[in-house]
Amino acid sequence: MTSAKRALITGITGQDGSYLADLLLEKGYEVHGLMRRTSSISTQRIEHLLCGNQPRVVLHTGDLGDTTSIQRVLKEAQPHEIYHLGAQSHVHHSFTQPLYTADVVALGTLRLLESAIQLAKTQEVRFYNAASSEMFGHATIVPQNEETPFHPRSPYACSKVFGYHQTINHREAYGLYAANGILFNHESPRRGEQFVTRKITLGAARIKVGLQKKLALGNLDAQRDWGFAKDYVEAMWLMLQQPVPGDYVVATNETHTVREFLEETFRLLDLDPAEYVEIDPAFFRPSEVPVLKGDYSKAEKELGWKPATNFKELVRLMVEADLALAQKEAAQSAI
Repeated sequence: MTSAKRALITGITGQDGSYLADLLLEKGYEVHGLMRRTSSISTQRIEHLLCGNQPRVVLHTGDLGDTTSIQRVLKEAQPHEIYHLGAQSHVHHSFTQPLYTADVVALGTLRLLESAIQLAKTQEVRFYNAASSEMFGHATIVPQNEETPFHPRSPYACSKVFGYHQTINHREAYGLYAANGILFNHESPRRGEQFVTRKITLGAARIKVGLQKKLALGNLDAQRDWGFAKDYVEAMWLMLQQPVPGDYVVATNETHTVREFLEETFRLLDLDPAEYVEIDPAFFRPSEVPVLKGDYSKAEKELGWKPATNFKELVRLMVEADLALAQKEAAQSAI
């Protein structure tokens, strides 16, 4: 049995999970991941960790909707640290799939916490829960910090509020080392294509190389606090290294509109958004969240963390990656 510290990441195949796996491996961890069994392969973000004769991560199949599979995976992995990132994470989809979202995001967190309590009886376990700035919703206080009241505006946000408070409850009631990371919007070239930032950068890149003619978007006036996912996973790790667990906002303390993100993307590609962008009411939320802006001063003071990548650098990283992807796609389609 290896003497390395063991970590389990739920949602390891997602944007944050893949960057966190990279970070933990760099720090010498034995990394395990929980992923759902599906009919299609969904490991492209961690493919670089699976290739070769010796995969660098151990994958376990399980489901946040199934307590038995969660307990089995914890027994197999025996993690010292659990990073709970798995979720139905798309806000818009939560309006069309509210019960599924609540089961996976809210009750899935509770199932994992209950299983962690059992594991903690035999070994030290530290638990990180991925909370969300969406919990603030229609906040009247700007910027938002750890004391700002929640006003969730979607089934996803409501479910995240439940998971947030259950994490605190297990910390206070059972003595579990459990921390919440209230992460504001964080993006990267590994962001899912259904999220607005990646939809913009990939769509614009495809327009640039002639693969796409139009880009349909919703509310361009929504203001968000956008950071780089690779920076943010470091904050997750730091939260579980403290002597006492706590809850932390992870953000940049800056806001930019979707329109600004769009304009910066098209500027980098020397395109005029007025020629290609269409507004589609289908992409507007039933209840909008107008402004999210996070105050990360507690994380800076207690964790020594602050964002390393600014807004324009983030957009450039995403545009360059998606332009390369679109050029490769165009080359393949020309064969």
